[in-house]
Amino acid sequence: LCSCIHSPKGFPKLKNDTFLRAARGEETEHTPVWCMRQAGRYLPEFRETRAAQDFFATCRSPKLCCELTLQPLRRFPLDAAIIFSDILVVPQALGMEVVMVPGKGPTFTEPLKEVEDLLKLRQKVDVTAELGYVFQAITLTRHSLEGRVPLIGFSGAPWTLMSYMIEGGGSTTMSKAKSWLYRHPEASHRLLRLLADVVTDYLVGQVAAGAQALQLFESHAGHLGPEQFQDFALPYIRDIAQAVKSKLKEEALPLVPMIIFAKDAHYALRDLAHAGYEVVGLDWTIRPQEARAQIGKDVTLQGNLDPCALYAPKEKIGELVRKMLEGFGTQRYIANLGHGLYPDMNPEHVGAFVEAVHAHSRHINKH
Repeated sequence: LCSCIHSPKGFPKLKNDTFLRAARGEETEHTPVWCMRQAGRYLPEFRETRAAQDFFATCRSPKLCCELTLQPLRRFPLDAAIIFSDILVVPQALGMEVVMVPGKGPTFTEPLKEVEDLLKLRQKVDVTAELGYVFQAITLTRHSLEGRVPLIGFSGAPWTLMSYMIEGGGSTTMSKAKSWLYRHPEASHRLLRLLADVVTDYLVGQVAAGAQALQLFESHAGHLGPEQFQDFALPYIRDIAQAVKSKLKEEALPLVPMIIFAKDAHYALRDLAHAGYEVVGLDWTIRPQEARAQIGKDVTLQGNLDPCALYAPKEKIGELVRKMLEGFGTQRYIANLGHGLYPDMNPEHVGAFVEAVHAHSRHINKH
């Protein structure tokens, strides 16, 4: 099995490369679209597949991850698939225990409390041994997609992972994790460096397994101000892009496009535009024209419809999509939501969003 994980050959030929072309800044007939959390609880078939299983047990089953990744593509003409997994598999690979508590979300049984706790973490992680199940899921899914659309792999970024590892779960303030940045800056950098190294190997392993693009989620960027972001998030975001690219070259693997999504980090858009990523993802709290002005013309933008817009009637969704496309322009742009889909959303409204992006972008391109 191992050799096939590292150099899986004979993948089906890609039939729809619109997403990859847009990511690389090439011209597209329509604007490609996919949704963060498109494999999710808003689909009844997802809930059915997941019903009997513990969440992280599902993540460790390549067969179930493949099935969940494919479900939204059976319903909607999306332009990309994203592997079903979770960002917290990385702290698990470092030896931390994370469980999914119903009604509460992911919970660490023993979060990091003191600097000494860093010694409990694995200092050297063999990603194939610890996260090989994700690589197997990617290879299986890439074959099962039969070339319909490209497959995106992903990871959480170091600061976001660190914040979970210290908070022990979700938090509205991130005060425990941020207090480390102020009280223990050296230890914080040690942890962030360890995470960056593991994330780099993990992302390279995903490409070796068949991922055709990569997204780095800095979901908790908004909890940092510009200075802390500059010190504790941006350097690692940059390092990961650089290290992944040089390792892909070394291992003669495809140089896949990389997306950085730093939620609520408007203050850093100019820096993110120069961080080594082909695509910068945006949340819904910035105007398309402003984002384009800050990021410039050499980077593709992705986003940024307010996820709650999908609660609107279908005609209204169409209007909002048209406005968004007019703001971003149809080229060097990948349509998406400004964050993930919510569990109580109507699948038909997701379909209306996807179809509106295709219809309006084709119309704008023609005229």
